[in-house]
Amino acid sequence: MADMTVKPTRNGPYEVSGNFQILDSAGKPIDASKQTFQGKVYLCRCGQSANKPFCDSTHRKVGFQHELKA
Repeated sequence: MADMTVKPTRNGPYEVSGNFQILDSAGKPIDASKQTFQGKVYLCRCGQSANKPFCDSTHRKVGFQHELKA
């Protein structure tokens, strides 16, 4: 069983939960503690967040849409 789950949300960010670590481009850990909500972190998928790699809900303002496929 996986220690981590990454799930795309409808027209929104990736929802990450479980035991995970987020690294920057140099491989250094990013402190996600301030970005955690109910044990989950939301990562930007629209590319427009001012707080990358985290979602700041800009996807709603820019009308990001992505169809989820089964």
